[in-house]
Amino acid sequence: MSLSRRGFLAGAGALGALATTALLTGCSTGTAISKDPDELVLWYWNRSLDPKFLKQAAGGISGHEPMRLRPDLIGGASYDTKFRTALAGNAFIPDVLMVNSNCWLYFPDEDLFTDFDDHGGASKKGEYYDWKLALGRTPSGRQCFWPVDTGPTGFFYRQDVLAKAGLPTDPDEVADAITTWDDFRTFGAKIRKGAGSATVITANQLFTQYIAASPTRYFDRDDQPVFERSDSSVRQAWENAVACVRSGLTGNLQSGTDQNAGWVSGRVAGQIEGAWWTQVIHDTAPAAAGKWRIARQPERPGNSGGSFLAVPKSSKDPAAAAAFAQWITSPEVQSHTYNDVQLFPSTPASFDNGLMRNPGNYFGDQDPLGFFNASAMDVPVTYISNSERFIGAFTTEITNVEAAGKDPDRAWQDAVDQTNRVLEKRGVRA
Repeated sequence: MSLSRRGFLAGAGALGALATTALLTGCSTGTAISKDPDELVLWYWNRSLDPKFLKQAAGGISGHEPMRLRPDLIGGASYDTKFRTALAGNAFIPDVLMVNSNCWLYFPDEDLFTDFDDHGGASKKGEYYDWKLALGRTPSGRQCFWPVDTGPTGFFYRQDVLAKAGLPTDPDEVADAITTWDDFRTFGAKIRKGAGSATVITANQLFTQYIAASPTRYFDRDDQPVFERSDSSVRQAWENAVACVRSGLTGNLQSGTDQNAGWVSGRVAGQIEGAWWTQVIHDTAPAAAGKWRIARQPERPGNSGGSFLAVPKSSKDPAAAAAFAQWITSPEVQSHTYNDVQLFPSTPASFDNGLMRNPGNYFGDQDPLGFFNASAMDVPVTYISNSERFIGAFTTEITNVEAAGKDPDRAWQDAVDQTNRVLEKRGVRA
């Protein structure tokens, strides 16, 4: 089953409501998936790893022979649920598995996972983007989730819509015109006035991408909530999203069908999204080839999406499983993987070996590979607290502002009050 990253994340996001600590109580597998002592079972979803390298590992894991890999393709949006069920039942747990960008939902149960630093990971960290490593590191400092692909972000836009509005269309000129979020709102207002198009699909998406590009999120490194502060990234993201709604920058296209139609028709001029979106927009609007370009977004790029590999402590051979994870995410392998399944690397050196190929001319004469290579260097390191799994009201309420016309001040206070009630119930706040 083919599943877009956007679709997978939408399904996985619902898992935030689950109380993981009540479920994940096992510490060793009671029943193995494979009875073969030399076979490590991998769980992955379609296009999350390169099939030709999985086939190679199925013949043997270098340095850990006779251990070999058995890749099990798990389809559908129930991937996380299936894994949680295995952990809860303490049986049929894979030896190594893919985990999406929601790996932080597993942070409270980090003791059920192997620390890659105990199996050679510490010496290899210099090969990966520091911000990507940080996203897979638990608050206690254990590297339980190993970097696979990444999603450095940029502003995708349609040149023809901007030209209709009398605006610059060259990526460098667009970037210069939207250096700040104030600039972005001014630019978007001109798009609305001159072309009758929204700049992005929803306020929710804009709110989320603002936070994704911020060095701080909902909690500080002492796990204290900071979202209520006037200078917090959450508050600033909220005010920016509200201002964009009021200026007509957001399209209020809440369904995937409407969003696709908006991009195809030009009713939406652009989107701030990760490198993997190059494939999504290509598949969504193939007839618009040559019309799309990518510019640097206001202030700094962030990260959207991207996955990890994890090794449960119940693995038959954690050392071999970790070695497989580090090999299949090595710079050379990731270069080939980009060419084969368009996963943007988590290793800067992947861009220096001459193996990666431009993905085609969908973006005209612009090289999206070079663009996102530069963007990835500027993504900030951020911190995700164990308590962030209790945060959800803000995105709900910003959608209420855009879709239902709810008063923004009331919506903000409702989001704060609801979040604080949940945190107090969990013992996070006094």
